[in-house]
Amino acid sequence: MKMKYPCYIFVFLILLMCPVHVHAQSAEALEEMRRGDSLREKYMFDDASIAYVSASEMLVDSLMTADDSLLALDISDRLLMAENGLSMMDFVYVPDVVARHRFAIEDFFLYYPLADSSWRMVPCQLDSAGHAYSKAVYLPEGNDVIYWSATDKDGIRNILHSEWQDTVWSAPALLNEHMTSASDEIYPMLSPDGSKMYFSSVGLYGVGGYDIYVSERDSDTGDWSMPVNMGFPYSSPADDFLFMNTPDGEYSLFASNRDCSNDSVWVYVIKYDDMPVRRAVNDSEELRSIASLDPDSMSSEDRDTDVKADIPENFDTRRYMEKMSEVRALRDSIDRLGLAVEDARIANDEDAVLDGEFAITALRDSLALASKILQDIEMEFLFSGVVIDPDKLMAEADREITGQNVDYVFTRKAFGEPLFLNMLEPEPEFDYSFKILEQGQFAEDNTLPSGLVYQIQMYSSAIQATVSKLNGLSPVFETKSSGGRYTYRVGLFRTYADVLANLNSVKRAGFRNAFIVAFNDGKELTVAKARALEAEKKKSAFYEVRIETGTEDLDAAVAGGVRQQAPGKDIARVEKEDGTKVYIVGPFADKETAENLAGFIRAMGTAGASCVEIPKE
Repeated sequence: MKMKYPCYIFVFLILLMCPVHVHAQSAEALEEMRRGDSLREKYMFDDASIAYVSASEMLVDSLMTADDSLLALDISDRLLMAENGLSMMDFVYVPDVVARHRFAIEDFFLYYPLADSSWRMVPCQLDSAGHAYSKAVYLPEGNDVIYWSATDKDGIRNILHSEWQDTVWSAPALLNEHMTSASDEIYPMLSPDGSKMYFSSVGLYGVGGYDIYVSERDSDTGDWSMPVNMGFPYSSPADDFLFMNTPDGEYSLFASNRDCSNDSVWVYVIKYDDMPVRRAVNDSEELRSIASLDPDSMSSEDRDTDVKADIPENFDTRRYMEKMSEVRALRDSIDRLGLAVEDARIANDEDAVLDGEFAITALRDSLALASKILQDIEMEFLFSGVVIDPDKLMAEADREITGQNVDYVFTRKAFGEPLFLNMLEPEPEFDYSFKILEQGQFAEDNTLPSGLVYQIQMYSSAIQATVSKLNGLSPVFETKSSGGRYTYRVGLFRTYADVLANLNSVKRAGFRNAFIVAFNDGKELTVAKARALEAEKKKSAFYEVRIETGTEDLDAAVAGGVRQQAPGKDIARVEKEDGTKVYIVGPFADKETAENLAGFIRAMGTAGASCVEIPKE
């Protein structure tokens, strides 16, 4: 029987409120958390959940250190993964696995059935950092819209896109809030008809590591829908990524590091199914067997794909050929990176030069190790009296790779030329938070936002101010009266306490007569009325989350997720006259909390979730 633990968030809130002291249970809690990880990785989600709850209870009974607070949050995240795994066991697809082959992380993507020269090495113009799995950018010729993954200013990888505008590519932009999590997203790939996008993320609803998601494009607006986890066996507690469907509609491919060494990944080939039938799998052993993705069409001794060759094969020759391919790929990578570094030097791009040189150093270390292993294998052949022809073996290694007894063939493609895109630079967004800089800033837009806003009025003058007159304050708003007089106000504050806390800073900046003013929906009102309005809103504003499910009941997995995210909140059902059902969760005194819950529910695949303000009586 599946177990749910809706109280765990409450437990962790208690943990975070505890004083900061050292206690002995943290080491035991950490060990129990790791046991939970081991169970979760074996698809034993019930037992993993119990272990995570046990780990949290070890911290509850004692005073915590700051590190323990982080550990509590970590346990909370992992417990949610285990709970997600339990829910996802109700919707498991058993695919027809055609073939699989293990490739090096460095170039596995080159064996996908995509256009030749469509992968561009990183670091490059679109991605200056690279990633453990994302070693290249997919950029085929002839596309008017391109999608890729790159790091933002905080080092988080997001999916970006750019459109061709006659003579120039538009500035890189994020897709939307649904496709942008607090963690990494990698390898965006479109379906052949462009209606769906597949990508991997560690920041959305999943079971650990990178899971695979799909989002659909709205044909009317062109926007992308809330991503949906593709579930088992595409997603797993390991890292899963780079999903695609072949243009001929025959196969689906994706990569995973499940049951792999650190330097390799499996590439799985699955028979394409446009209407996959999913079923519940309650046994973790059965689920683990399904997720292993052994090709059913192969005999037990031929389950893995092999190199197609004229030379009689055995384990040693196959190992030699694979290592030769690795050495060649590393040399190619070093050569291409060297060219990219030289281009960066010519362009005076010091960051790209440093990144490239760092990557080359790492590749050279890998090359030295691979070459040493290759030499050791050659010596083994020599001592065994085996004569080999390296050139012939290398030629065979360059040929196609196929699974025995199946028709599918892996073919290695070449890297494309280095990127040179004429692309607009993104315009930096203006920061409207109050601050004191070396040089003051005027607000980019003098229009006040809706709702209640406080500002600090600096002064009024018949002469228009220059930046030097702002004394480092930002953002400064300028208005001109009908009589030609200029008024200057600084900041956008939503509460009286916030504006009051910054008033003296403005006075110390040289505006000794500064005072507080207030606006509601752009119209000025007295500070006294503004404070009364603020107090009334605090007292009476409540919110609820409404989930519209049509005529269907609320999905059990969604209900479990709601209880995890909002412990203690009621879930009420309202049935309309036409038979449609609405589930109401609340009340919430904080709008942000309600909006976050609505977003979480939408991320679980229930589109009809929204945050609604409860009408005042």
